Amino acid sequence: MKYVLVTGGVVSGLGKGVTASSVGVVLKACGLRVTSIKIDPYLNRDAGTMSPFEHGEVFVLDDGGEVDLDLGNYERFLDVTLTKDNNITTGKIYQSVLEKERIGDYLGKTVQVVPHVTDAIKNWIESVSVIPVDGKEGPADVCVIELGGTVGDIESMPFIEALRQLLFSVGQDNFCLIHVSLIPVLGVVGEQKTKPTQHSVRELRALGLTPHLLACRSAQPLLETTKEKLSQFCHVPVGNILNIHDVPNIWHVPLLLRNQNAHNSILKQLNLSKATPPDLQEWTKRAENFDSLTNSVSAFSI
Repeated sequence: MKYVLVTGGVVSGLGKGVTASSVGVVLKACGLRVTSIKIDPYLNRDAGTMSPFEHGEVFVLDDGGEVDLDLGNYERFLDVTLTKDNNITTGKIYQSVLEKERIGDYLGKTVQVVPHVTDAIKNWIESVSVIPVDGKEGPADVCVIELGGTVGDIESMPFIEALRQLLFSVGQDNFCLIHVSLIPVLGVVGEQKTKPTQHSVRELRALGLTPHLLACRSAQPLLETTKEKLSQFCHVPVGNILNIHDVPNIWHVPLLLRNQNAHNSILKQLNLSKATPPDLQEWTKRAENFDSLTNSVSAFSI
């Protein structure tokens, strides 16, 4: 199994879910079978009791699982049918660990975050990633994992450590880390600032994970000088610095990644360079059709 991990830095709400979905679209267009997992570090067992004003709308899966809205993006972008097990939360992990502790599965050992919680996370990821979600037989080729929250959050630490251990166990050729970060522009200065991303990558590297690609969110396309500065201070090749600038609608994001040859960088890291080039003609038509829509729809006109 090949794993693509998508993390986020600087601030939340950068669009990690859309980025992870778009990465899956591009890889699928290269002829690969893709599955996905969303990790939510909150203690809630699922999103069913959470306020949509605080966390966004709950997405209900075919098996009745009430999960994070990003799984809705995965299903729509990738044309897959996910289950509640494709959404991992801290609540689910701790519940499973405590249930094992109560029945004596740990043989009287002191139950700790490392190794018991981290092992539970790794085992969950490895077992769910091989379950087919596209209606075909056999496991997928690539599992895209999105880690919710922001790097440096206390609640994310067990997942970061578990993913570091997963990288060590599967090897560099089977693991690709994409870090989504913000490149802000100060209104008065008008300069694209790289310092927040530098600090975010430094924090990630201090935790044992080094990004292979940077997906930089910005209002306008990145300048070449900005990319060169990011490459120098974040230890990422210029060709692996992707720019996901603001677009009219989210259907354009896979096209942005394709146009920047994101698939070549990911496939090279995963040692999958023989995949076919991505064909996104139908996707391009969809994005253009969405741009041409002019009539607004309200609840009263349905």
